[in-house]
Amino acid sequence: MPDSGGSRAQRAHIPATGIGAGADDRTIPHGDAGALSVDPAAPQVTAPAGLPGPAAKTARRTGLLVTMVLGGLTALPPLSMDMYLPALPAVTDSLRAPAATVQLTLTACLAGMALGQLVVGPMSDRWGRRRPLLLGMVVYVIATAICALAPTAELLIGFRLLQGLAGAAGIVIARAVVRDLYDGVEMARFFSTLMLISGVAPVIAPVIGGQVLRITDWRGIFVVLTAVGVVLTLVVWKWLHETLPPADRHTGGVADALRTMRGLLADRVFTGYMVAGGLAFAVLFAYIAASPFVVQEIYGASPQTFSLLFGLNSIGLITVGQINGKLLVGRISLDRVLGVGLAVIVLAAVALLLMTAGVFGEVGLVPVAAGLFVLMSAMGLAMPNTNAQALMRTKHAAGSASALLGTSSFLIGAVASPLVGIAGEDTAVPMAVVQVVCAVAAVACFLLLCRPWQRAGREAGGL
Repeated sequence: MPDSGGSRAQRAHIPATGIGAGADDRTIPHGDAGALSVDPAAPQVTAPAGLPGPAAKTARRTGLLVTMVLGGLTALPPLSMDMYLPALPAVTDSLRAPAATVQLTLTACLAGMALGQLVVGPMSDRWGRRRPLLLGMVVYVIATAICALAPTAELLIGFRLLQGLAGAAGIVIARAVVRDLYDGVEMARFFSTLMLISGVAPVIAPVIGGQVLRITDWRGIFVVLTAVGVVLTLVVWKWLHETLPPADRHTGGVADALRTMRGLLADRVFTGYMVAGGLAFAVLFAYIAASPFVVQEIYGASPQTFSLLFGLNSIGLITVGQINGKLLVGRISLDRVLGVGLAVIVLAAVALLLMTAGVFGEVGLVPVAAGLFVLMSAMGLAMPNTNAQALMRTKHAAGSASALLGTSSFLIGAVASPLVGIAGEDTAVPMAVVQVVCAVAAVACFLLLCRPWQRAGREAGGL
């Protein structure tokens, strides 16, 4: 029977799902609401049924606070990249570097976030979520401040790599905390909620970046990001309690972490969702990397117009993500919704390729912007559901599983992003080609590896 979901605080025991054929089927006790934090005096995240009114209100307030903190952590990567997007042409002129070289500042940050997750994920499974997260946030603040002072494109690339390595802590640990606290359909709903919160970042980041460029140069953007990092670090230190009790932590070293990841990768279905999600993210990042040049250089829009269009696309993603979480999850299987999302992404990418290749003659900004809007909106069906379906198959390796999910997405995106500028700044065809190839490959992975029709009635969200 499909799992109806629910928070871990509302259950005394939760059956552990296997990560591959022959996985251990033992039931792992999770305790009651007090197990959500190592500190017994810490306020709890979820209110079990039957709590008195004041206690229930306190739990709801705490749950909202934790949601906002996790949303801030997941918003940090898009904030770090999207706020910087309107400044890419200005950085090209300021540092006297080719556009392809400046785009590597995005690639370096993305690659750093991918590699950093491989380290931070297993660390959080061994030492808990809080300490690795705080360490990563401190390093992020330092690296971002140094980016503001970089005199050359090469140094900026290097510090953006460090910024990404440190910023990975927020990404991977936020997902692991969700896995600590939630299961089943409830986890999918929470991911959609996080998409709403973190989706505010790409809406406002380019707008803020465009306004910052009115009063200062591109270096001021990194000053603002440094301040955001400081505030978020203080919020995490003050309010985010430990969610992985010592009894549930892994005690092994690097070899144990590698064995855990190998076991996860041996699960064909987990790997299918992981790669499909990574390829969908590559479609998204091809848009992120190319759109400043496509919209501003090819179609002649101002940085402010680009920022507004980027924000509109992000609103589409957020809206569809909320439709997914509030209306679809629990009523329609996650695999069915995911399949529809991937199909729409493919259709939108093909339409963009036909338009940019001149099949319909000369097209203006409006048709291209419409195609990008549909593509971005469909991400609201694909991204939360690939994460939820993959993490449902993990037991107490949430950190390692989250690391693999994040690393695959960011590495595939890092490979795809330089390809969008391979033909220079005068054509959007490479962007569309990358999007079509990645979208079709994502559908192929979903069908060939996940095989949702074979799991009907056997697991949560299955067709």
